[in-house]
Amino acid sequence: MTVLDLEQLASIELPTTDEEIWRYSRIADLDLSTYRPVAHAPHVAGPAEFVEIDGDTVDLFPDETPDVFAELNRRAAAQIRIVIPAGTTVDETISITHTIAGDGVLVCPRLVIEVGENSQVTVIERFVSGADGPALVIPVLQLRADQAARVNYLSINELSEQAWAIGNQQAVGFQDSSTLLASVALGGDYARVRTEARLSGKGGSTRQVALYFAGGTQMHDFRTIQDHDAPFTHSDLLFKGAVQDHAASVYTGLIKIREHARGTAAFQTNRNLTLSDGAWAQSVPNLEIFTNDVKCSHASTVGPIDEEQRFYLESRGIRPEIAERLVVLGFFDEVLSQLPAQGLAEGLRARVAAKLNIGEAAS
Repeated sequence: MTVLDLEQLASIELPTTDEEIWRYSRIADLDLSTYRPVAHAPHVAGPAEFVEIDGDTVDLFPDETPDVFAELNRRAAAQIRIVIPAGTTVDETISITHTIAGDGVLVCPRLVIEVGENSQVTVIERFVSGADGPALVIPVLQLRADQAARVNYLSINELSEQAWAIGNQQAVGFQDSSTLLASVALGGDYARVRTEARLSGKGGSTRQVALYFAGGTQMHDFRTIQDHDAPFTHSDLLFKGAVQDHAASVYTGLIKIREHARGTAAFQTNRNLTLSDGAWAQSVPNLEIFTNDVKCSHASTVGPIDEEQRFYLESRGIRPEIAERLVVLGFFDEVLSQLPAQGLAEGLRARVAAKLNIGEAAS
C-alpha cells in the first residue's frame, strides 16, 4: 500500500457544486489540507481462504473512474480482495471492520469482490470511529458477479459526527446473476456514496436498499445508477431516510436502459421523513430509456410523519414522542427486513431508536 504525501494531496483539484453529480452536496466545505494520510489496517473475520489483504491493487473497472476520490483511492488504497471460486457457496459471512482514528487522518479502504460462476457469498463492511475528532474516509467497492452468482453486500456507516466519508461503489452482474447492495448510514458529518450497478448479462438482477438517518447538522448524500446493459434484466431500488434537527439528505437516482436492453424491468423508490422544521431532504429521480419494450417506474416523497398515523397511536393512549418513534421505526422496517445477515437488524433498529432519543434531548 502506498500512502499519499501532503504534496500529492495538495495537487488534487476537487469538484464543485457546478457539476450536476455534486449538486446539493457539501463538497465546497472540504479542505484536504487539514487531513493527514495514514496507513490503514482493517479487521477481517470469516473464512480466510477467500480473502487477500494488501496485495497488488486490483481495478475491475480500469476505464471507468467515477471521480477524483475514486482515483485517489486507486493510488493509495488499503485493499482487501475477496475471490470466490466457481461453484462455491460460502455459508459464513465475511465481515470487515474499519476503525478510523479521530485525529485528522485520511484513509482509503478498497474492497474488491469477485464471485465466480454459480457461487454465493455475503459480505458486511462496517465503518466505525475509534475516537471523536475529524477524519476523512474515501472507500471504494468494486464487485463482479459472474454467471448465476449470488452476492449480498452490506455497508454500515457508524462513524462519529465529525468524520467525513466520500465513497464509490461499482458493481457488474452477468447472465442470471443476482446482487444485493445494501447500506445503513447513521454516522458521519457529511457522508456520501455513489453506487453504480450495471447488468451486463441476460437475466441478471440487482437490488439496492438503504436506510439513512441524519440528526444534528449531519448530511447524508446518495447518488445511484441502475444501468441495464443487457436484455431481460431486472433492478429494484428502495431507499428510505429521515432527517431531524438541522440535518439534511440528498438522493439522486438514474435508471438507464440501453437500446439493446429489451424486456427490462426497473423500479426506483425513495421515501424521506422530515422530523423537524429545520431539517430538509432532496429527492431527484431520473430516467434514460432508449427502448420501448420495458417496464419502468420511479417514485419519491419528502414530508413529515403522516398525521393520521400519529393520531391513531395517540388516540390509544400512546404519548406523542413514543408515537413518533414507533412510526419512524415502522417506516424503516421495510428496509431492515431486506438486509443480509438478519441477525444485525435488531441492533441497527436499536441504533435508530437511540438516535431518535438524542434528537428529543437536543430539541
